[in-house]
Amino acid sequence: MESESTRPVVRDEGFTRRGLLARVALSATAVALGGAALDAVNSSAAIGATGAGRPHLAYTALQPSSYAHPGLLHTASDLSDISTRVGAQAQPWYAGFERLAANGRANAGWMPRPLADVLRGGTGQNYMQMVYDVHAAYQNALRWQATGIEEHGAAAVRILNAWSSSLASIGGNADRFLAAGIYGYQFANAAELVRDRGDFQYTPFRDMLLNIFYPMNEQFLTFHNNAVITNYWANWDLCTMASVLAIGIFADRDDLVDRAVDYFHNGAGNGSLAHAVPFVYDSEGLAQWQESGRDQGHTVMGIGLMGAICEMAWNQGIDLWGADDNRFLKASEYVAKYNLGNDVPFTPYSWQSGPNTTAPHVGWQTQTVISDNSRGQLRPVWELILGHYSGRRGLSAPWTEQMVAAVRAEGGGGDYGQTSGGYDQLGFGTLTAAAASPGGRISRLQAFTHPEHYLSASGTSVALTSAPPLALSRFRVVPGRADSSGGRVSFESVDQPGSYLRHSAFRVVQQADDGTSLFAADASFVPVAGLAHSMMTSFRSHNYPDRHLRHRNYQAWVDPILTDGDRADATFRMVD
Repeated sequence: MESESTRPVVRDEGFTRRGLLARVALSATAVALGGAALDAVNSSAAIGATGAGRPHLAYTALQPSSYAHPGLLHTASDLSDISTRVGAQAQPWYAGFERLAANGRANAGWMPRPLADVLRGGTGQNYMQMVYDVHAAYQNALRWQATGIEEHGAAAVRILNAWSSSLASIGGNADRFLAAGIYGYQFANAAELVRDRGDFQYTPFRDMLLNIFYPMNEQFLTFHNNAVITNYWANWDLCTMASVLAIGIFADRDDLVDRAVDYFHNGAGNGSLAHAVPFVYDSEGLAQWQESGRDQGHTVMGIGLMGAICEMAWNQGIDLWGADDNRFLKASEYVAKYNLGNDVPFTPYSWQSGPNTTAPHVGWQTQTVISDNSRGQLRPVWELILGHYSGRRGLSAPWTEQMVAAVRAEGGGGDYGQTSGGYDQLGFGTLTAAAASPGGRISRLQAFTHPEHYLSASGTSVALTSAPPLALSRFRVVPGRADSSGGRVSFESVDQPGSYLRHSAFRVVQQADDGTSLFAADASFVPVAGLAHSMMTSFRSHNYPDRHLRHRNYQAWVDPILTDGDRADATFRMVD
């Protein structure tokens, strides 16, 4: 097993803008398309079986970006689907909604109990008072989005406004960094669901996240509480990365989003992908989790946190799910298989603990067997993972699927115990993430230059429209009609199945596929790294490779790209 299970950690440093855009072009292709074509891209020689060539995703941009909102764990499309399914009492989503409605924290009468100083760890800790309010805010906000019942939206806002006007510090022992990470990303997700309400005090809440939570997150990622780099388990990094990413998206901060994404690929601590998933068993489709020899409770927590990170990034057009040949999927399968009572391989895991002054040969420990502590524990983390890999991508995830069946319908905070561990996940994945059918990505194309505008199609006309109806602006991203090599894609209308975006005399229109090779060529595009922002995507014409899809005077064209303005107009964020 040793030869196939051990993969080296590879980091890249010091890219120029031109070099970086070339390096992330492959990632843009992976973002654009799910299924077998994406797998071929991810497993290509450009990435390599050992993980060599893992992109250093320091962003480059002609101007700051404004992110898609709502756009953390749930997008506008997600929330529209949730509302429709709850209204129709469609299963399994309605069973998930019933779990939400039955949870005491989803009560519209919930009254917040904000604190000025929160302590986690050590004498006088009081952090559970904040934990209950975070989950009450999220659950009421989600219930408001699902039903439109005003009292729930008002309850969420009441809680969030109370905390942003009260909180001054988070303290305690080392566990204070867990509080800043877990509740930072959870607070941001609750607030994202109500950010457009007139009664929500956005600026004070944003400032609370940026001035109290984020500095602690950055301090931990940089210094790890002055410990040796392997001292802290993966969960410590992961909750911190989740917070940085969520706050960055919520506050439209490119630098924070880049920090989290870069750490996912290249971080020195145990939360980066190569360290959180240190051993891969390719022939079995499994990968060992960093905490598997510790206990299963923390292992499942880590799976949930990495899933949240991947989903928040995906909803902004950044594919972490597929990194290193779907390494995280293999970890999910490993953890699910073992917790369903089956045997899995285990490679001895060694780490050093102690302060950063510890001598290199001191403080080393080794786990030689997988831990059965808390084995079989059920937590609401699996629907999100299955919804992506099977639902969007059409990939096989048999052990994750069995775990979903065991947990469904997923509850949320308070449904899995009243200690802090029962609130480590926001949950309710059956309501929010269960897939309608396996395979096929549905996305919207948000303009980099006009973040409230999306490409939309009405009849044959295609235009850049402000806040268009979802029915007119959602497209199924399918393998290129002319050629799927290189990740080529076509955009099929969700509203008019069988009709695709294609160019005709270089104007982009929506037409029914006439079966000709010319139509197929005109309707095929090559995703590349965003020409104006490297974390977004641009689309090169399949049959006119010197031209790209762009908007001009609010119409859609395939044009030559000559200026920075052209590059900006040819850059889009794919928002599911």
